[in-house]
Amino acid sequence: MPEIRLTKDEMQYITLLETIAQIECQDCIIDSERGRVIFIVKEGDIGKAVGRNGINVKRLSQILGKSIEIVEYSDNPIKLLMNAFMPAKVKEIRIVERPSKGKIAIAIVESKSKSIAIGKNGKNIDRVRKIAKRYLDIDNVVIREA
Repeated sequence: MPEIRLTKDEMQYITLLETIAQIECQDCIIDSERGRVIFIVKEGDIGKAVGRNGINVKRLSQILGKSIEIVEYSDNPIKLLMNAFMPAKVKEIRIVERPSKGKIAIAIVESKSKSIAIGKNGKNIDRVRKIAKRYLDIDNVVIREA
């Protein structure tokens, strides 16, 4: 995992999630542009983090006044990106090194999952790009239909 410096706000948000959900949170990305907070939780803790019927997400959203998104971490870069795309169904992800253009990830999705992968106003693909850049030093993520 790369070294990530957290802001004071990010650390407070992590503590809040850990207190509410009784889990260990690894990271937090505050996306002010989209009014959301993206939490990265330990592998296997996604269910506890979300809570029964999404209760923890709802409580956090009320407290912070922002939309809450939770992504399960993985040491495997492909699995991490797959998790970041949830709930979209991604068939395959390829990471390609392009000379002079850096690394890009190509996500292959079925046509019926493409709109979910992109999200309203591109918010889902934006989440994946933020995580890809932060964790994997990937410059861009593109979606292709299967």
